[in-house]
Amino acid sequence: MHTSDARTVPADPRSQERLSLSGLDYRVVDMTDPDAARAFARADARGFLDSEPRDENIALMREMMLERRNIGVFTADADADALPVATVSSWVTPMTVPGPAGAHLPLWAISAVTVAATHRRRGIARNLLEGELRAAADAGVPIAGLTATEATIYGRYGFGAAIPVARLQIDARRARGIALPDGDAATLEYLEPDALMAALEEVHERTRRTRVGDIPGWPLRWRRMAGLVPGDEKARAVRGVRAVDAGGGTRGVLAYTLDEVRDEFGADLLVRHLDAETPEALRALWAFAVNHDLIRTVHADLRPVDDPLPWLVADQRAVQTVVHDHGWLRILDVPAVLQSREYRAPLDVVLRVTDPLGLADGSWRLRIAADGTATAAATTEDPDVELGVDALSSLCLGGVSATTLRAAGRLAATARTAEQIENAFSLPTAPALSIWY
Repeated sequence: MHTSDARTVPADPRSQERLSLSGLDYRVVDMTDPDAARAFARADARGFLDSEPRDENIALMREMMLERRNIGVFTADADADALPVATVSSWVTPMTVPGPAGAHLPLWAISAVTVAATHRRRGIARNLLEGELRAAADAGVPIAGLTATEATIYGRYGFGAAIPVARLQIDARRARGIALPDGDAATLEYLEPDALMAALEEVHERTRRTRVGDIPGWPLRWRRMAGLVPGDEKARAVRGVRAVDAGGGTRGVLAYTLDEVRDEFGADLLVRHLDAETPEALRALWAFAVNHDLIRTVHADLRPVDDPLPWLVADQRAVQTVVHDHGWLRILDVPAVLQSREYRAPLDVVLRVTDPLGLADGSWRLRIAADGTATAAATTEDPDVELGVDALSSLCLGGVSATTLRAAGRLAATARTAEQIENAFSLPTAPALSIWY
């Protein structure tokens, strides 16, 4: 069965049975019930060390969660309005893959994974994650994904770090400014909060269709980025600008805050979200941030690892770059994932994939034609490559090198085969995921 709506998928019976043996009730939470929605929102805030949510925040979260499949774990004797001791939320969304603009793969997006500190080490997290993966596979969704607050949790469930991103810190004074090329067409305009929210959604929806690894945003995210969520301490400090082309169209948008520097007449500029669909718009927005009067340091995260910023400033040493994991993927259907994308070079290999959960386990022959299209099918032939589902998940979008995984002992193949895989899977631009989810 394939479904585009995770809400139609019931709670995983295996996780349900396992947790019931520990006196725990694992079930789908009915977000149409205001009390249940309030309890879920409060448990989520507790899990992520946030302050107690206000009524307005709970209402906004409930509106978002009504569009998702929400699982809660409760003690067997819990009152009707009791907080769950664990939560997870999921939905099916398109993830951009290599190929023509708009090429995508259905992704089972996993979010809001929390376990109360009072209920650790009881197998709850394991059953939450394995339950999500089995539910997604049963629904016919070929791949799952998440963004992780901790990098050591999800590998045990077959997830691989697949979409690295860069955290940038720019010494604006040392950078000595960004000089734009003559004829750059983009001009900049300040935006009021409502217009900023609309521009963030508009530009992201266009750019994510050509940015491998990215997914659509949702209204509450853009409201938060624009500083329109009640109780956000930085809401009043959020500012926004857009880059406009010669025809008046919005081609880029920047939401940011300014933090005053103590004992100095100046501030640090913190990028909340930066999106651009043309090089001219990107250069204009970076120039706005780095050239801004009285700015000491510019901070930005979730940038593509090949962001051109270091090549825009006069002194590249003014840019400190930290590459870190961000988008984690977990293949559930090997042929569906490998056949969904285009490749850069022909290839014919047999992959032996190991998967402790059995969802992607097997031997698969991958044939890539000269035109970049691929076929993948089960085989009994001897393997050319042996790897875990986590390593294949890291490789699948081209954001991680096969030769690097071989050097790390995560992929068994000859050096020549690893080079051929890397050549076929690589991309002209790095995958990127510009949001947390």
